[in-house]
Formats: sequence, C-alpha cells, structure tokens
Amino acid sequence: MSFYENRILPHLIDWACSMDPIMALRQRIVPRADGVVLEVGMGSGLNLALYDSDRVDYVWGLEPSEGMRRKAAGNLAQSPVKVKWLDLPGEAIPLEDESVDTVLLTYTLCTIPDWQAALRQMHRVLRPHGKLLFCEHGRSPAQRISHWQDKLTPYWKRIAGGCHLNRPIQDYIASSGFCVEELENLYIEKAPHIAGYMYLGVASKLAHADTRG
Repeated sequence: MSFYENRILPHLIDWACSMDPIMALRQRIVPRADGVVLEVGMGSGLNLALYDSDRVDYVWGLEPSEGMRRKAAGNLAQSPVKVKWLDLPGEAIPLEDESVDTVLLTYTLCTIPDWQAALRQMHRVLRPHGKLLFCEHGRSPAQRISHWQDKLTPYWKRIAGGCHLNRPIQDYIASSGFCVEELENLYIEKAPHIAGYMYLGVASKLAHADTRG
C-alpha cells in the first residue's frame, strides 16, 4: 500500500464521508441495525456513534485498510457497541454461514473491486430473516450525468481509493440474491451530481437464491 493510500487518503475519505448531509443520511439507516451486525467497510468508524446499543449485540467491523483502522481509533474508543475487527477485504468474510442478523453498507460498494464476490459473501453470512441496510452513492438515471460518471470514473478511482462514480447499486444488490424492499433515491445537498446520487434502502435475503457465478 502506498504512502498516499495509507497516510493521506484515510483523512480525505473521513472528511468527505463525515459532512453533515452524509451524516444525516447515515442517521436514517444505521440505527435500524440489530442483533449481530456485519459492517462492511467500517472505515474510520463514523457509524459507531449512530448504532442503537439496545438493539445491537456487537459489530463485526470489516476494514482492510490499515490507515482507516488507525483513523478509527478515536471513534472506537467512544463506541456505544462492542466492535470486533476483521482486517480483510469484502470479498473474503471469515464468518460462518447465516451468522449475522444485519449487514450494513455505507459508502462501500462503490469501492470494492469484486462487488459480485463481496455480495455473495454477504448473502452467505446473513441469516434467512436478516436484512441488508445500505446507504451508497452511485449511477444517476439522468443520461447527461451518467455520461460524465462513466467518463470520469477511471480517473476518479485513482485519487479516491478505487471509488466508482457509476455503479448501479440497486441492480448490483438485486442481482446477488437479495430483494430490495425499501429504496429511496436522491441527490445529496452540497455535492456535485456526478458524486451525489444516493441509494438508501433495505434488502432481504431471497429464499433459494442461486448466488454462484
């Protein structure tokens, strides 16, 4: 991992992902987590203060970046819930089948290199009646915006830790053995539309889904 990725990027990501409009969206999703939680891409732990400690048993925090885990130290020290670190990428979740009640994704699916493998792993570890909570940015339905998302993503990835501007989040989740039960889309305030089209929602695990492939 380069000096930029380990020492500079974590601070930039923490700043961008902790702006007031972003935190307001997190506040609408994170408190809905319950039971044993798997947070994929915990980053600097911005969600920790938002968990409802009366509903959550503990949180598996999956975060492959050493720099982000180091940046999380302050939030971890004040966390209202117990956290168990997993320092592996989202494509490799070392948990047993059907062992978590909630999977939480906040501004993570845009970055995971092999999103298909990662979502298969999330599907595997989620209990049959569990839920996938997500708050992500992604592809806009407006053609003039998605055109620029496609055009800029190759360059954006280089400076933003692999982040894609143009991933159709709902389609990715729905194609991975989940049923999207709730979905809200909006452009976030004070953000350019190429990076500010949001997907907030809840998905359940489809019975008998084939997530191979």
